[in-house]
Amino acid sequence: MTEPARWQRGDPFELPDWVGEQVLTWCLGGPLSDPQVHGTLSGGEGHELSLHIVCADVAYPAPVVSELLRRESHLSWHLGQVLVLDSGRCLGLAVPVSTLDADIACEALRRFAMAVAVEPSRVRVTIPL
Repeated sequence: MTEPARWQRGDPFELPDWVGEQVLTWCLGGPLSDPQVHGTLSGGEGHELSLHIVCADVAYPAPVVSELLRRESHLSWHLGQVLVLDSGRCLGLAVPVSTLDADIACEALRRFAMAVAVEPSRVRVTIPL
């Protein structure tokens, strides 16, 4: 599990230009049952970006995010947004849940698309069965 200090507030406008210009596909890279669901966002021409979905309410055996980021994730979600996180190595989407399912993952990615000014219909989600 990740130390809370690893994640910091990210800036959705500090992403590569291709994120706003291409059809995007997010592929699940690990089990949905993990508190940090690994995923990869890709566009055409071989562009890729690590984009994880982080269950901000997980606190055992250690918090996944700081208390401040947990509260910010709740506020963002309440306002119809998603909190973008940055670890220095990858980005994360903080969702105010302790367990994730496919519906919440898709909703987080829809909100991410809105945050980066991408029409949600240009985002594809791949979750292997």
